[in-house]
Amino acid sequence: MNKLEQIEVLKQRTKDFALRIIRFFQALPKTEEARIIGRQLLRSATSVAANYRAACRARSDAEFFSKISIVVEEADETLFWLELLLEANIIEKYLIESLLDESDQLVKIMNTIRHNKKTKT
Repeated sequence: MNKLEQIEVLKQRTKDFALRIIRFFQALPKTEEARIIGRQLLRSATSVAANYRAACRARSDAEFFSKISIVVEEADETLFWLELLLEANIIEKYLIESLLDESDQLVKIMNTIRHNKKTKT
C-alpha cells in the first residue's frame, strides 16, 4: 500500500470511528451525566476525523504538525470520555470494548505520525 492509499484508509477509519461514536451516543442512557459526557465524547471523536482530514490538506509541514497534534489530543480525549463512562458505571464494558480499543489504536497511530513528522523537520 502506498502513502496516498494509507492516508485514504486512515481518513475512512477515522470517519467510521466517528460514525460508530454517533450511534453509540444515540444509545446512551437518558441520564443527565450520560448526556453531558456523551456530548463531550461526540465532539472529540468527530473532531478526530475532521482534523485528520484537515491535516491531510495542510499547506506546510508546520501546519500539518499543528493539525496532527490536535488529532492526537482529540483522540486521547475521546479515550478519556469512554473510560469515564465505563468507570462511572454509566455503561457496561462489553458495550464499549471495541470503541476503547479503536480509540487507543488511533491515539497510537496519530502520535506515531506526529513523532515521525517532528523528527523529519
